[in-house]
Amino acid sequence: MKFRQNLYIDQTLSDALDDLARKPGTNKSQIVSDALAAYLARKGTKEIDDLLKGRLDRISREIGHARRDIEVLLESLSLFVRYQLTVTAPLPEADTAARAVGRERFEAFVNQVGRQIGSGKRSIGAIEDAEAGR
Repeated sequence: MKFRQNLYIDQTLSDALDDLARKPGTNKSQIVSDALAAYLARKGTKEIDDLLKGRLDRISREIGHARRDIEVLLESLSLFVRYQLTVTAPLPEADTAARAVGRERFEAFVNQVGRQIGSGKRSIGAIEDAEAGR
């Protein structure tokens, strides 16, 4: 069902509407109806954008903080590895017992990391909690 509306518009808009309505297959009612529907749809989209903007800003800040934390961790790890490789003498090829112990320790380390990640525990949090309880 369609309803009749009486609207007042500026002369320039009226002239532009007349020009558009002269094209075959179009009429003023359809043009105004389509334009009004598009305008109202944009208004709804703007409200949704306004609602989501705060959330998206917060998520962006959190991602930025996480990125910074990851960079700190990677830099700390690389400095530790560089230091460790600098101060630790390489094992002689003939020292198979020491190499075996090193492999076992590395496996134990990898397994412990897997357990910590799997359980959701954090060593950093445990250290911070222990220091806070001093």
